[in-house]
Amino acid sequence: MRRNKKERQQLLIDTIKQNPFVTDEELAEKYSVSVQTIRLDRLELSIPELRERIKSVAEKKFSDEIRALPLDEIIGEVIDLNLDENAISILDIKKEHVFKRNGIARGHHLFAQANSLAVAVINDELALTAKASILFTRSVKENERVVAKAKVKNVDHTTDRSVVEVRSYVGNELVFKGEFDMYRS
Repeated sequence: MRRNKKERQQLLIDTIKQNPFVTDEELAEKYSVSVQTIRLDRLELSIPELRERIKSVAEKKFSDEIRALPLDEIIGEVIDLNLDENAISILDIKKEHVFKRNGIARGHHLFAQANSLAVAVINDELALTAKASILFTRSVKENERVVAKAKVKNVDHTTDRSVVEVRSYVGNELVFKGEFDMYRS
C-alpha cells in the first residue's frame, strides 16, 4: 500500500525510534519505496545515517558504564560492553590509518584499538596495561572494517590484575590477537 509522503515520514520516525539499527534498505522494503526516497526522507527529517545512529546509541549507553577512560579516548567505536566480561569495538580503516605506499594499516592502530578495548572492559576507575603479548596474523588494508572482541579471562583481586584476551577480525578472518595483563586499582 502506497502512503503519502507525510504518512511515510511519520512511520519512518516511529520505526527508527523503535529500532535505531534498521537499515535504509530494510526501510525501503518495508514502505515499498526506493532506498533513495528513504535517504531523502531522512535528510529532510534530519535523521542521521545508520552509522551515526549506532554511534549515538553507543555513546549514550556506554558513557556512564565505561569507568577506566572516557568514551572519546577509545580507539574505534564500542558497540557492546559487559564490564569485567566482554566488549566489542569497530574500527574502519581509512586513509589516515595506512602507509601511503602500500595501503596497509599501521600496526599501532590495531594495537590501540585492542588495548583501549582491554582498558574499557575493566570495571575499575583505573586500568593500565602492565604487559601485552600480541600477534599480527595478516595485514589489514584501507577500507576494511576491523572488529575487535575482548574477553576478560581472569580477575585476580589479590594482585589487582586482570587478563584480557582481544581478537580482531576482518570479516571472519583473524588479523590480530593479544593478551593484555591489566593492572586495576
